[in-house]
Amino acid sequence: MPSRHAHTVWLTALALIVAVTTPSQAQSDVDTLRSRAEQGDATAQFNLARLYATGTGVPAHEIDPAAAAARWYRLAADQGHAGAQHSLGLKYDTGAGVREDDAEAVQWYRLAADQGHWAAQFRLGRMYANGAGVSQDEAEAVRWFRLAADQGHAEAQFNLGQMHFNARGVPQDRTEAARWVRLAAAQGNTAAQVTLASMFDTGSGVERDHALAARWYRLAAAHGDASAQVTLGYLYDDGRGVPEDDAEAVRWMRLAADQGYAEAEFALANMYFSGRGLPQNLAEAIRWIRLAAEQGFVKAQFNLGLSYDTGTGVTQDSAESARWFRRAANQGDATAQQNLGVMYANGEGVQRDWVAAHMWLDLAAARATGAARASALQGLDMVAQQLTPNQIAEAKRRARAWTPVAEP
Repeated sequence: MPSRHAHTVWLTALALIVAVTTPSQAQSDVDTLRSRAEQGDATAQFNLARLYATGTGVPAHEIDPAAAAARWYRLAADQGHAGAQHSLGLKYDTGAGVREDDAEAVQWYRLAADQGHWAAQFRLGRMYANGAGVSQDEAEAVRWFRLAADQGHAEAQFNLGQMHFNARGVPQDRTEAARWVRLAAAQGNTAAQVTLASMFDTGSGVERDHALAARWYRLAAAHGDASAQVTLGYLYDDGRGVPEDDAEAVRWMRLAADQGYAEAEFALANMYFSGRGLPQNLAEAIRWIRLAAEQGFVKAQFNLGLSYDTGTGVTQDSAESARWFRRAANQGDATAQQNLGVMYANGEGVQRDWVAAHMWLDLAAARATGAARASALQGLDMVAQQLTPNQIAEAKRRARAWTPVAEP
């Protein structure tokens, strides 16, 4: 929309003036803008609100710049300024300077969206998709996403692709989903790049192409997306779409791990354990696996429990082993549940408790398959021989009442 872009250019010019002139000149520019705003100039009101919102040229005595920004946005919005209507909607959406109110946000988004404001169209679509401030209506969400997407709004293109992929508001069409996701990815939308990479990796909506998957993962990874970095690490580890290269796998895993991405911390720990792509270092392996485990990454919790059980990289400690197995077991890991059940049966790292042993082995048997399930059932039979019928009934009651709980 020409008017929207004109507002943006005008504000940018003002910001440059404020940045390169003396403080007194800059204040004079702001005073001129304020004078025009007070005379009812909608564009000036909008741009003055933007200055308050960014803290540029705000008077020292102003107690609440966010509220002042909202007041000026409202004055411009009441005159039909689409950019101000969108910005005021965003204020109500986020509760910045006003009381958070989804219905009020929808009202202002709609006024701007009806004027063709692409960001307002996108945000209105999201409100319909989430049922925020309006009754959830996925078909209406699709309509607004499409209007914004047709104008080139990258987030709208990505969301429209997701709606087609997941059959939300439209029949499922993964080819159409890929088309919209690709448009967003080409604009640099990182989430779209990751999604498109996954589509090429799995052949969903596009012809499978591991090399193209690697290309899109690399673009997202270069923007710092941790999920793309760890996936690119896996591709180098497997030689899928790129030449197999352990050192490159380590490099990308480390970049994600340094951001605190638990899956990457776990993968990097395994590389230190095995010495793949870097020298074996059990102390570093334990450091990284502990970081992942403390974030609640269940595989890391189980492996840390195993390390304490066997004394690998740490001093053997059955109590610490049981503690980490319990955290993984509480999240539903069947092998951890079985190990914890055995530890209760043997009184290893915990006080012997046949009822607890039965409960954990019962849970493990219900979740495991194949040989693991047979092993859990065998242990369950052995434990049952130590219990009275009432104790078995109590163990089964506990197992039925158990629900997974995140254990960070």
